[in-house]
Amino acid sequence: MADISHTVHVALGERAYDILIGPNLIDDAGAILAEKFPGRRFGIVTDTEVAKAQLPRLVASLEFSGPTYSTITLPAGESTKSWEHLQTVVEGLLAAKLERNDIVIAFGGGVIGDLAGFAASITRRGMDFVQIPTTLLAQVDSSVGGKTGINSPHGKNLVGAFHQPKLVLADLSALDTLPQRQFAAGYAEVVKYGLIDDPDFFEWLEANHAEIFAGGPARGEAIARCCAHKARVVIEDEKEIGVRALLNLGHTFGHALEKDTGYSDRLLHGEGVSIGMVLAHTFSNRLGLAPGQDSGRIAAHLRKSGLPTTLADIPGTLGSTETLMAAIAQDKKVSRGALTFILTRGIGQAFIEKNVEPAKVSAFLEEMRGA
Repeated sequence: MADISHTVHVALGERAYDILIGPNLIDDAGAILAEKFPGRRFGIVTDTEVAKAQLPRLVASLEFSGPTYSTITLPAGESTKSWEHLQTVVEGLLAAKLERNDIVIAFGGGVIGDLAGFAASITRRGMDFVQIPTTLLAQVDSSVGGKTGINSPHGKNLVGAFHQPKLVLADLSALDTLPQRQFAAGYAEVVKYGLIDDPDFFEWLEANHAEIFAGGPARGEAIARCCAHKARVVIEDEKEIGVRALLNLGHTFGHALEKDTGYSDRLLHGEGVSIGMVLAHTFSNRLGLAPGQDSGRIAAHLRKSGLPTTLADIPGTLGSTETLMAAIAQDKKVSRGALTFILTRGIGQAFIEKNVEPAKVSAFLEEMRGA
């Protein structure tokens, strides 16, 4: 019997699904999948790091419960979200003779979830898929909501599709093997939910930070609260034509920084979001929208979590302000060339601001580069 401590339902009509959260769910995955999807075969997509740390548990579970499976293993890292590796996954699923009613399992962090989900959306004109996220970032954010895709040389996540999973299994025990840096990067996305519209949650994180990092009960509660928050937003705005854009707080700056650092280990996605959230609050202050002390409070909490908060925290040399602005101009929220940012009036008061003047953004980045 699976030990499920939290269940979050994503009510999307015929595309509805559950997020199951609890310890050792990878070990129970075979039984859960066999019961929910009888007679289906599974194509596991994972990366080399997850294959080493977690794949034996999933394979043992599937073999014990009986489902037939095949495995596609890719290199670890953000650079895997590419055309080349998308083709590898699609061709691997076809070579395994998986049929349209079989299921792709995205087994890994956000990179694998995005890539495998996109591959599922286009293989045989659409296969079902299941998310088994193994990082904190994936469990609280990228595995929920149906955004799938790959990066382009022009920018991050510019190629993809909305394709909802059939089930999400968030195994809390998988997080115990994460390097501290990876866990901290995921925690930036946890903090984001408080900063958008839930100041009480941000205050709760400040009080329960140590227990979340230590793996106590607060960890599962934090993940469940984040998933419930995202589920509410996705139900209201599945295709991101309105309020769902708020979930990109910190991401416009963060994605530009990720592109500038070559989608490499110089800057993990969550680290870019961490810096981006501080920049978004500081920029809002410069525009006269938000109190300056909020930026300091947020930065202090993120630093306590081992996260970078300034441009100077990024190893190596950044490209020019013009280069960063070119990346920002390719952001998915750009409309008819006008810049759209998620700004804020304070902690828990984020809002969508369209037609932000590029000159003001450029001047702000210049200021931050010299700070």
